[in-house]
Amino acid sequence: MSSARYRLALNGYGRIGRCVLRALHERGAATELAIVALNDLADRPSLEYLTRFDSTHGRFPGRVALDGERLRIGDQALEIRREAEPERVDWAALGVDLVLECSGAFSTRAEAGRFLAAGAPRVLFSQPMVSETDVDATVVYGVNQLSLRGDETLVSNASCTTNCSVPVLKLLHETLGLEYVSITTIHSAMNDQPVIDAYHAEDLRRTRSAFQSIIPVATGLARGIERLLPELGGRIQARAVRVPTVNVSCLDITCIVRQDTTAPALNTLLRDAAQSGPLAGLIDYTELPHASCDFNHDPHSAIVDGSQTRVSGPRLVNLLVWFDNEWGFANRMLDVAGHWLRIAKPT
Repeated sequence: MSSARYRLALNGYGRIGRCVLRALHERGAATELAIVALNDLADRPSLEYLTRFDSTHGRFPGRVALDGERLRIGDQALEIRREAEPERVDWAALGVDLVLECSGAFSTRAEAGRFLAAGAPRVLFSQPMVSETDVDATVVYGVNQLSLRGDETLVSNASCTTNCSVPVLKLLHETLGLEYVSITTIHSAMNDQPVIDAYHAEDLRRTRSAFQSIIPVATGLARGIERLLPELGGRIQARAVRVPTVNVSCLDITCIVRQDTTAPALNTLLRDAAQSGPLAGLIDYTELPHASCDFNHDPHSAIVDGSQTRVSGPRLVNLLVWFDNEWGFANRMLDVAGHWLRIAKPT
């Protein structure tokens, strides 16, 4: 039995699930949060191997081994389940306070409720849901986590792009006022793309090799931003392209603002927000000549590249904002989980 204050389970052990486990280990937060169980269809030797070795984030910084039917991470032994349906896992018997749903396979309230029916007391989803009403709240940490009351059972952690964009847009809107926003997400390849050309059930463009083309894909980013910043409803457009890199993405953000500004003034605003105030530690600022790989394993939600800030006339603003779409998002899941559990189960 874990001695941590709160017990977590992972449902789905892909890119985000494994990053959540690694991030918890690296943060040294095991006295408060502990992952005590995981449910994934992979066999146990594969789970152990994929935990120990990661092509993007390197070797696991600790001891990993199979212990009979369990996966041992340092001194912590994780129960393993291999069930495709959440109803087939007795979440209550595992004694967990929260299930982190990282498979991406459940996106409506009817699907999400299957975890609750099987004994999970609350579930945090690693993706935006189809409708705002499919969960009790959609949270971007640093923006609206204080709106949680503690009695919610289904919460979404939004998307990595929403976690990157909303803190920056909220800051701009509060200081300069946003009239219109257009965003292009330049995103690293994902596992819904083939390495070589292959069939895709939903998108002809995603039949093409992830590592031979820049590929436009559909995005719900505008809708996700509007859920968090409803005052911008109808004034945001977004597009996304996938590029042949394995991790780290960026947002090209163009805004028309209501107050005159300059690039130096805008950079001062963004730099100050990264150094103090509610966004410190969540956003970062740099003017160094970086490439995307420099931000691999960076825990921030957003890193503003001040060397790329542009202002045309007095009110047309363009920003380049980097983010590690795996590691930053996994860290925000842990932030939301910790905050939610502290108000839901106070000492």
